[in-house]
Amino acid sequence: MLAQLIPVEGDKPIVLKKDVILVGRKSRLCDLVVDRGSVSKLHCLIVKTDGLLFIRDLGSTNGTKVNGQRVTSGALLPGDELAFAGAKFRVHMGPDEGEDGEDYLATNTLDDLADGPQEPSNPANQDSDSDVRMLSDENDI
Repeated sequence: MLAQLIPVEGDKPIVLKKDVILVGRKSRLCDLVVDRGSVSKLHCLIVKTDGLLFIRDLGSTNGTKVNGQRVTSGALLPGDELAFAGAKFRVHMGPDEGEDGEDYLATNTLDDLADGPQEPSNPANQDSDSDVRMLSDENDI
């Protein structure tokens, strides 16, 4: 299954390849880092299983929203709007188009929500202005 988060602002989609994606402020633990005070260190999980996507809030202070409603857990359906820390995404799910990723829609990291593509974050490289970033050696998670 091809699962993507498509930024509402019109940026390039983010392909969700991992089965479990941890979202939060804690860069050493999270796959998707949102460096904003309104995001908890361990904010939420996105789980991909049996062709479905699920969201589980991890007791975050400011919550995770699906279609404008705060949720603790539930299924994500195609077209749903997922929001946390002011970042909003449309959920896209469909069949895989190719194993090597060449046939996927153009993908990018959340760094592009700020000022364009940047290198993956590491503690020694803190010159990024983005407060949302992916911790991955690839352009998808």
